Amino acid sequence: MNPFKELPKDSKISYANWTALAVKPYDKNTTDPYTKTRVILMNGTEFESNWFLHQFNRHCLNNEVRRVLAQVRRQEQQQQKRISALKPLDESILEHTIGYEQLAVDLTAEMAQKEPNPIVKEQLDFALLEDFDHLYRYANLLDMDEGVHAERLVGGYTELTPARPTISEHRHPNDDVRRYINCWQDALITRLHTNIITAAEQQTMNYYMNVSGFYHNDLGRKLFSEIAMIEEQHVTGYGSLLDPSSTWFESWVMHEYTECYLYYSCYQDETHPQIKKIWLEHFEEELTHLKIAADMLKKYEGREWQQLFVGGADFPSLIRLKSNIGYIREVIGTVRNTAYKENIVKIDDMPQNADFFKYQSRINSSVSKVASHAVIDKYIKKYGEDYRFEQKPNPEKTLRDRKVDNTDLGRKKGV
Repeated sequence: MNPFKELPKDSKISYANWTALAVKPYDKNTTDPYTKTRVILMNGTEFESNWFLHQFNRHCLNNEVRRVLAQVRRQEQQQQKRISALKPLDESILEHTIGYEQLAVDLTAEMAQKEPNPIVKEQLDFALLEDFDHLYRYANLLDMDEGVHAERLVGGYTELTPARPTISEHRHPNDDVRRYINCWQDALITRLHTNIITAAEQQTMNYYMNVSGFYHNDLGRKLFSEIAMIEEQHVTGYGSLLDPSSTWFESWVMHEYTECYLYYSCYQDETHPQIKKIWLEHFEEELTHLKIAADMLKKYEGREWQQLFVGGADFPSLIRLKSNIGYIREVIGTVRNTAYKENIVKIDDMPQNADFFKYQSRINSSVSKVASHAVIDKYIKKYGEDYRFEQKPNPEKTLRDRKVDNTDLGRKKGV
């Protein structure tokens, strides 16, 4: 499908009333885990759209353009409110967090397996192991604090077992900046992947930044704060992949195209009848937004949308959230990797005077004070071993001991 050639249901933007925004929430006990993750994904997509349009507004001198941006942004805001209302009141912060991390894991794995650009794929695989480890640590906190086994929440689709220890993920800011793609040379699917994962990780970062102060105990607050810092690193890494040479109008068209692609992907894959209708309605609204953005590109830059899609604008392979256990087990083989400037390298190949080691020494001077480790340590002391959901033992032998949390792997040389 080429969304530019689809006829929008409405040629102009119309706005919903409050009743239309107050949709019925899903049932947390019966709804498929991937429906929940699609809700999180599209909530993050709408957040990104709104903040992009606000930034465009703040860097634009033309009030006629700013008024059009405001019109589109208002409907994007309404879409976000409708999606946000799908989360039920009885779903706790931690239960919802499991959905965030399952999305991060399976969305990243889905894209990494289809990504043709080796630099982008390397970054996807690298961050995948970190989000996978976050899921394991939140799952232990959830069982300890609420007596809920996360394996039920993830539906058995995603394993709960350690990867690169979160303590090993604390890198100097210099080492989170990557090389950017070239939107004129890279495949359309690469442009989509960089847009999608940046928005998704940004939403995760925002969520953890906000809820950390609302968690009901000190250890949980610290864990959310620590992992929010890692998500900041991920947003830096993914955001630096985006082509910085794109104009505001080019970026606007690509944002709207990305939303069309995602809503259509969600619509095709959705099993929840009520939510499937919402995805279709939003897709139809995004077709209108896409046409507006393309018209503005032509009016103010004198360019046709076809010039941004030289290889064609048909949707590439759609996003499909599914179990990726086998692929993730393969990627765990790179658990000893870390980052050095723009490159992903093995920890043993890092210079001894690298910023990574200096930063680690400063931030993690007392391992026992690091929340991600303290959660597992407390769980082991209480129950004798950590909480896991595995189809078979962890593929990394140094991570198989369930009575000790490994805090050296990927952080110290020679481990």
